[in-house]
Amino acid sequence: MSILIVAATELEIAPFIGLDLPVDILITGVGAPAAIYHLQKKLQEKKYKSVIQAGIAGTFTSSVALGDTVIVERDCFADIGINEKGVFTYIFDTNLANKNVFPYNKGWLVNDKLVKEKVPLPLVNAVTINTISDSMLQKNILLEKFGAQIETMEGAALHFVCLQEKVNFLQLRSISNEVGERDKSKWKMHEAITNLNKELVKLLG
Repeated sequence: MSILIVAATELEIAPFIGLDLPVDILITGVGAPAAIYHLQKKLQEKKYKSVIQAGIAGTFTSSVALGDTVIVERDCFADIGINEKGVFTYIFDTNLANKNVFPYNKGWLVNDKLVKEKVPLPLVNAVTINTISDSMLQKNILLEKFGAQIETMEGAALHFVCLQEKVNFLQLRSISNEVGERDKSKWKMHEAITNLNKELVKLLG
């Protein structure tokens, strides 16, 4: 069995692709639906020892700085729910879904095979959303509700599929921007991609 490297875009792992290492690479496209479909399809075609998702992310907090690389311990689909009269209710806060039905654990998708003492990078909690916004209201709602450190558009898809398929997985993220900041002149995209690919190579070393 081999290792599968997953990314939303080629840009995020372009330096790694250029190394031509003996792993399989899957570019899913942006967003959770695309990630779920293409990852599920790939896992039906071939058995893998482990799956590593690599990508950039936004940070909610100064404790995870621009350019930092982290590993996500738990993630969730944070914007699935009901928006009524301007008030958002998370799906697990309704009677429509049970937050403890597998693969969920208290509403989270937890990578419970991580041994904290052996993880080479900081562990964080993440939220996965469908719409990236510059809204401070959205940022504050997500931060207050979930207390996550970072935000992505595909992370929970990795956890969701791999937990159910019983495949070892790792979500590796480097921070390119603050959540809500859409002025790309303030982003650290180059630094994030450089650090992401450096740590990805180390993981395989």
